[in-house]
Amino acid sequence: MNGPAARTGAPGVRSGVSGLRRFTGAREPRPERCELCGTAVAEDGHRHLVETEKRALVCACTACALLFDRPGAKTGRFRAVPDRYLTDPSHRLDDGAWELLQIPVGVAFFFRNAALDRLVALYPSPAGATESELDPETWQTVLGAGRLSGLLEPDVEALLLRRSEGRTECYLVPIDICYELVGRMRLLWQGFDGGAEARAALRTFFEQVERRAKVPAGAGAGAEAGAEARLS
Repeated sequence: MNGPAARTGAPGVRSGVSGLRRFTGAREPRPERCELCGTAVAEDGHRHLVETEKRALVCACTACALLFDRPGAKTGRFRAVPDRYLTDPSHRLDDGAWELLQIPVGVAFFFRNAALDRLVALYPSPAGATESELDPETWQTVLGAGRLSGLLEPDVEALLLRRSEGRTECYLVPIDICYELVGRMRLLWQGFDGGAEARAALRTFFEQVERRAKVPAGAGAGAEAGAEARLS
């Protein structure tokens, strides 16, 4: 099986999109504005939409985001990014499975592109988001049997994986925080392995994700017990 072709500058971080500049560069002094209605939006009062055709994030005020946060709006041009964080304590990914993914670093995120009807895999690098294209067989072998993969919403959520100290953590998260992570790593990356500052930021990022993540309803007592043991 041929390995996935990796490339940098992957779609999803489109040139000139203000919704991503806040993650990758110095902030401008003027307030953020909703890209749909132009209303000024406070730093802690805005949401993101995904423009599905261009795979780009768009900043939106709460009122505009609510227009695209309904079941009937899931097939339009814009889709609201949800705010749920889930974890699967029973998730297991051994070294052999990780090798199949051909991801050269210990962090990656995966989302399903509805228009292409395939999984897209991205990972942080000094150049930004680097994309690896996975064939359906690899996706099914490595991640398809997991509980979170069945809950994943196309385009707006991602499976976020972190391989560290012999184990792999798996979370279902909003897609925008994955691009936020890419932006942080790009700004902080030094040397071959990222450097101490980038590693510290990565630890803080995953601590925040872990605090917010919940076990999906109906996952079973075993999964909940595993989560409690992990948090204790």
